[in-house]
Amino acid sequence: MSDVTRTNKRPRAGLGPIARSDGTLAIIAIDQRNSLRKMLAAAGQPTGPEDVRSFKVDVTAALSPAASAVLLDPQFGVPAVVEAGAMAPGCGTLVAAEAAERDTWNGEPRARRDPTRTAKWVTDMGGQALKLFVEMRPDRVPGPGEPDLVAEVVEVVSAVVEDCAAAGVPSVIETLLYALPGEGPLDARRRADLIVESARILSETRPDLLKLEYPSDARGCRAVAEAVTVPWAVLSAGVPLEDFLEAVRTACDDGGASGFIAGRVYWKDAVALAGEDRKHFLSTTGRDRLEQSLAAMEGRARPWTEAVEGGRSR
Repeated sequence: MSDVTRTNKRPRAGLGPIARSDGTLAIIAIDQRNSLRKMLAAAGQPTGPEDVRSFKVDVTAALSPAASAVLLDPQFGVPAVVEAGAMAPGCGTLVAAEAAERDTWNGEPRARRDPTRTAKWVTDMGGQALKLFVEMRPDRVPGPGEPDLVAEVVEVVSAVVEDCAAAGVPSVIETLLYALPGEGPLDARRRADLIVESARILSETRPDLLKLEYPSDARGCRAVAEAVTVPWAVLSAGVPLEDFLEAVRTACDDGGASGFIAGRVYWKDAVALAGEDRKHFLSTTGRDRLEQSLAAMEGRARPWTEAVEGGRSR
């Protein structure tokens, strides 16, 4: 664990702008840039800027009516959705603040904050909340002459959270694990333990919301609930729908999660389609998958207000 981890004393802005009326979260993620281009290319679809913009508009138009917010990138997503008027009334906009290309140290991801991508930058483009993505291995120990990559993550996240708190803009921090150089696949238990430890470290920076990987099972979810002091939502990582629905149920029942932030589970099959075929798929199959996700968290998801008032997530 980094020795710079600390508790941010600023009050949180609150998740109202990106939450449902009952305080739960049903957020669609379509902030992918390079990875979306790769998916389109693999499906034999064009990958130009207008093609990416059009895809994001179609996803937003089809799914935002049933969502509490949509997570968009600032390069393609926000401008295209605003221009097209594709966002449903009452659905919030969560803007990704990380750069499409990220720094590395000997192949490991390195956290960096773009000083121009502030809370004010988000509101100036019409967004209601800021999301920052970081990759972290909480068990990484720096060698001689190496930077402390965990400490860097905490410093970057703390700066973003403080900026958002000062501006009254909700901060959402997404974190994923990565493989250390030369490391083989992690078993489920070890992976869950690392997800929990990442959550604990980043919870101490006091963001408004943590976006976390599913920590394997009910045991992992209970460990997250014990580790965090802020609301959290589970991400989909593109897993099959039934697996995701089970993850949502367990994260809410056992982990006190406030809902989900998910994307590919709804729209990944649409990358092979275009025009009216794509719109039809998203408004039928994609929307049905989202409705099933809403049913999975109904009566289970913990309102973010309760998570804040209760101190720990559960």
